[in-house]
Amino acid sequence: MNEICKLTARYPALCSCENEILAAAELMVQTYEHGGKILLCGNGGSAADCDHIAGELLKGFLLPRKVENEKIPAAIREKLQGALPAVSLPSLTAALTASINDLDAEFVYAQLLYGLAKEGDLLIAISTSGNSPNVLHAAELARAVGVKTLALTGNSGGRLAKIADISICVPESETYLVQELHLPVYHFLCAETERRIFQPFGDFN
Repeated sequence: MNEICKLTARYPALCSCENEILAAAELMVQTYEHGGKILLCGNGGSAADCDHIAGELLKGFLLPRKVENEKIPAAIREKLQGALPAVSLPSLTAALTASINDLDAEFVYAQLLYGLAKEGDLLIAISTSGNSPNVLHAAELARAVGVKTLALTGNSGGRLAKIADISICVPESETYLVQELHLPVYHFLCAETERRIFQPFGDFN
């Protein structure tokens, strides 16, 4: 049984967005294969999800990710794991609060994205309603500067689903229920991206 089948077997509700999940994994892999990075934004519980996703990408998740760069001294290299570049915008506390204080709070993520993103990067925008203004403005900016957007949202998708390149709209509307389905989705995305980048010709053990 392949990994997407295992996911939908555990969470049958996700069958309705299986194609979007697979497309999202492909987009993440392509981003890394072309030298891009992933930036993430969201509010409240979705901000915590941003940190969680970045944590799974920046070090080994299911695979050991041996570091082979011989320019790094062996004593250091042996203590490291291969990393997939990812930035959780909510974790940039000083820049975040400065932007809220000095600018319009609705544009805080757009400001941070403008400072960090380059063409070919990927924004993962998380909003359970799909209508969080600061997340929407970040997605709008992303489109303007050549950054693709992957949206994780709820059943309706909101305005975010109309802006994003790929939208995974899990079939729930209550905030906590949407978040409960977002977690297995992004675990799958992180695991599949890791597998494709670090073990392209192998299978999970």
